[in-house]
Amino acid sequence: MNTKSSSPASLILFDAEGRARKTQAHALRVQLPDGRSITVDLSQAADGVVALLAEHTDDRQQAGLLVRPDNHDALSVAVTATPTVTTTGTPATPPSLELALQYGEGIKGQRGLPTQRKVQTWAKSALYADATLTIRFVGEEEGRSLNRSYRGKDYATNVLTFAYAEHESDPVSGDIVLCCPVVEQEAREQKKSLEAHYAHLIVHGVLHAQGYEHEEDGEAEEMEAIEAETLQALGFPDPYLVDGNVKIKD
Repeated sequence: MNTKSSSPASLILFDAEGRARKTQAHALRVQLPDGRSITVDLSQAADGVVALLAEHTDDRQQAGLLVRPDNHDALSVAVTATPTVTTTGTPATPPSLELALQYGEGIKGQRGLPTQRKVQTWAKSALYADATLTIRFVGEEEGRSLNRSYRGKDYATNVLTFAYAEHESDPVSGDIVLCCPVVEQEAREQKKSLEAHYAHLIVHGVLHAQGYEHEEDGEAEEMEAIEAETLQALGFPDPYLVDGNVKIKD
């Protein structure tokens, strides 16, 4: 608030019976029952200025002011509250991301690879908390070796996620590995752009790094819904639809 030196403004407070009590103050806060409040800043009252500040005790809510003229000399002021999250549930102020990109043998400089800026944007769009992530682009041989070593499956898959947080309270950290030849082949088969498929798989991997799974039907439905909404917010089509109706799996 403005700390301009001036005599305190006079406040006249009225109770429910209309009895008045006069006092002096630089500010008056009206606290509403649900956590919203409005502060009347009188520090500039000597200049005829009264400032209004809306606040909310719940840090998940952003307070605002809605002002409606009632008469030429009267206004009605409402304190509004909107969730400080996006429609997908991620914070409206994006979490911080410490991101490292790595490339397997012969991969760096390959056509079609997303830039670091795009990868950063896509990864952040799926974050619910600050994170430290490494995203590595690999060839088929390395992808197959990793899948065989860690999942017991002797083939290269599109994306592998190694999540290191053991508890919900642990910082989000993980390695996400994308096998470029598999991603390219899938993009062709699914008739989608390579960029859109990379974006989808990175969002998919980032969700895995935060504990999301899709082994059960309910988990899969939740994860797919978040992916679809996140990709659409980024300007890409629903990754689980081809030709408008046919559902696909990554």
